[in-house]
Amino acid sequence: MIRYHARWVLPISSPPIRDGTVVELGGRIVYVGPRADAPDGEDRDLGDCALIPGLINAHTHLELTVFRGLLEDLSFREWIARLQGAKVAVMTPERFLDSARWGIAEGVRAGITSYADTCDSGVVLQAMRERGVRGIMYQEVFSPSADPAAVREAAARLAEKLALHDAFETELQQVGVSPHAPYTVSDPLFALVARSGRRIAVHIAESEAEHRFVCEGEGAFADALRARGFSVAPRASSPIALLARLGVLDARPLLIHCVRVTDTDIAAIAGSGSTVAHCPISNAKLGHGVAPVLEMLDAGIAVGLGSDSMAANNRMHLLEESRAAVLAQRVRNSRFDALAAPRALELATLGGARALELQDRVGSLEVGKEADLAAFDLSALAGTADADPAAALVFALGAEPAKFVAVAGTVKVWNWELLNEDLELHQRVTDTASALRAWVERDLRPS
Repeated sequence: MIRYHARWVLPISSPPIRDGTVVELGGRIVYVGPRADAPDGEDRDLGDCALIPGLINAHTHLELTVFRGLLEDLSFREWIARLQGAKVAVMTPERFLDSARWGIAEGVRAGITSYADTCDSGVVLQAMRERGVRGIMYQEVFSPSADPAAVREAAARLAEKLALHDAFETELQQVGVSPHAPYTVSDPLFALVARSGRRIAVHIAESEAEHRFVCEGEGAFADALRARGFSVAPRASSPIALLARLGVLDARPLLIHCVRVTDTDIAAIAGSGSTVAHCPISNAKLGHGVAPVLEMLDAGIAVGLGSDSMAANNRMHLLEESRAAVLAQRVRNSRFDALAAPRALELATLGGARALELQDRVGSLEVGKEADLAAFDLSALAGTADADPAAALVFALGAEPAKFVAVAGTVKVWNWELLNEDLELHQRVTDTASALRAWVERDLRPS
């Protein structure tokens, strides 16, 4: 048995324990409590740290990590168009794989042990397996055409990809499907995926452009599709209402963003048992707005925190996301007590586990759960080691790296060092970023 001792242990599902211990045996937690009462075992003293469950990133695009800083200050439609152009012009399967590898390495250093990733290239499952992290890769599917032949073709391509992925599922890594968003997926394709019996994740209710496209058949997305010869018309009273009409909500999907949702939408989400990935920094950076998180939580919706892609966020750190979530809700509601620090920390751990239906396995430090662990050093912040540990993690720590990380008991980070690091990966990713930068500069050059 391995005994991890820390100044603070935060189980999330119960109050913090000062001078606490978590004992791991065979990848599972067998004790959580005061150090003085811990069973015998091999000691690993983490010192003035806060030991918490491994953080759960409820929405990523790991294959896009290498796009960091390339798509700044663009409208949402321009952002998507330039991203797609760069992917086609520069990226290869190996470059996408390296990008995903680098994203996971960044995330693990930040204490993230689980990832819900939406992926077009399909390489993220391999990257998760290589690094031994927990995750769900949602294979993206696109086709804005409602023509039956186009729908059948998209479905056939998706089936081929899923057949390949299914052979590589493990206890830690699983596969789902992501019909990308209303502006890239037709009604018949949405309905078909909804009946697949798969885990589903969908980008929804994210932007004004999406809302106008769904509700009015107008705006930037509508203009772009009409220019390609597609017929566009209003589809529903809201993006959430569209998913309800097509049976997608019946599949209890993970709904990514949900920035622009009404009370009626929230009631529909709650009634269906669907869950939400809240991405506060991405939502703010792209100018989409502030999601009504308090209302969703009050309705009983399981909400987790996501970083979104590094093309949209630039940094992957869920404690930073939790701080942004608190501050945004306090500004939005003009309340000093909106989304207290312990609740925000729960969103980054147990909330994410609930959103991904992994709460029986991870998300809190409880006997019988798998030993996904992360520890953050508090000693560098004067007085913080003896202060409220949840407040310290959410408000004071910023983007500090984790001192210790384990997934199902397997140590991934020890004394801030990422174990078994690929020392050549940084250069490969840098080379890809340089190629992307050169393409963007050429694309922006006047013809």
